[in-house]
Amino acid sequence: MADDSPGYGNGDKMPILTDPPFYLPEFEQSYRYIIDEYAIAPRDIAIFMPCAVRKPYSASPSHQLIRMVISQVFSEPQYHIVIFGTCGIVPQELEEMYPYAHYKYMLGKCKDPKILEDFLRIETERVAGYLEKTKDTYQYRIAYCIGLFREALIRGSEKSGVKIDLILPTRDMINKVIEEGDCVFEEGSLSMDEYLGEFTDELIRFRNAHYGNSR
Repeated sequence: MADDSPGYGNGDKMPILTDPPFYLPEFEQSYRYIIDEYAIAPRDIAIFMPCAVRKPYSASPSHQLIRMVISQVFSEPQYHIVIFGTCGIVPQELEEMYPYAHYKYMLGKCKDPKILEDFLRIETERVAGYLEKTKDTYQYRIAYCIGLFREALIRGSEKSGVKIDLILPTRDMINKVIEEGDCVFEEGSLSMDEYLGEFTDELIRFRNAHYGNSR
């Protein structure tokens, strides 16, 4: 990655941003850099994961759990992790680039319908833009997400015409978690055992269907 990319190499000097990041010009500038200039290396599989409160994302306990599952099913050269959500959408290797490691915001605590509506609209556009850019970069696309992030990914896929081959958790599993109703958030957390167990099983099934039973 070139040193003249937005905010590269000077992250420690940058302020922590606390406003909804999808409104901020820093995120639009970095998104445009990814779409217009950044070269994404081809991989067989793109795996889309939501952003996390802890930065960099890979330091998040939930991300570490999810990444551990992925690494047990697929070999590293097979897949590319892509982070999306309030940050927009960013390849994992750029997670420390400003502003992606320098904001603090949690959409799950927002109750303002206008902000939630704006997030869904803006993120749908950004997801669609990334899917269009990478339509020939990946052979398959897998997503692990719930809530508005999931809705934005689905809408972005529909807008771009680029299919997400596997979206997890399944709707049946999400409904089961909602019915049990013992979570802080309605649909729970992606680090829950129920979700991770299904994620593991479905990744193995996907691997076996497309690659045989070897990694």
